[in-house]
Amino acid sequence: MKNKKKGKGILFVVSGASGTGKSTLCRVLLKAFPRLRFSVSHTTRPRRPGDREGQDYYFLSSAEFQKMIDRGDFVEWAEIYGKRYGTSRRMLDQARREGRDLLLDIDGQGARQLRDQKIPGVFVFILPPSLKELKRRLKRRKTEGEKDLLQRLKKAQAEISRARRYDYLIINDDLKRAGEKLKAVFLAEHCRRERMTEAIEKMLVEK
Repeated sequence: MKNKKKGKGILFVVSGASGTGKSTLCRVLLKAFPRLRFSVSHTTRPRRPGDREGQDYYFLSSAEFQKMIDRGDFVEWAEIYGKRYGTSRRMLDQARREGRDLLLDIDGQGARQLRDQKIPGVFVFILPPSLKELKRRLKRRKTEGEKDLLQRLKKAQAEISRARRYDYLIINDDLKRAGEKLKAVFLAEHCRRERMTEAIEKMLVEK
């Protein structure tokens, strides 16, 4: 398969409330399409067992993160449960220069910032089958107390109320089925008429 020309990559933005499985689905997409590049976020969140620097996150102190904000290094950033997360502007610019597809796994706040800046992309929101199921999933993780659990559910409701603003909605009631739908979105976007204009023009001038 020939390399794409510069400027032809697509920005894929996947969002969803905590516990919906969006990060797992992003890994499914990356495995299916090796040329798709994952945008590694910067964060002030403490590193957890198994976290890999530069693969899961770039871990920064609060002071280092603030310096990046002040320099305008982030194309989007958000504070989530007291910890900050941001997407490098340089990574987005590099993907554009190389004509590569880029995948962002970010919070709804970050997705809104990208849309407000009119940055072209494909925005996908992952929904739980129900709030009751989401609560069950969060409880099963055993990473939050009751107070934090209620806070996450309240935030999830707020995020779901804004889901209509996304290009695609995928209900993750079954991981395999949801993964197939996300892969279908990726393939369909590459077949959009406006992305195929160059190929059509090339055919028309062939002898």
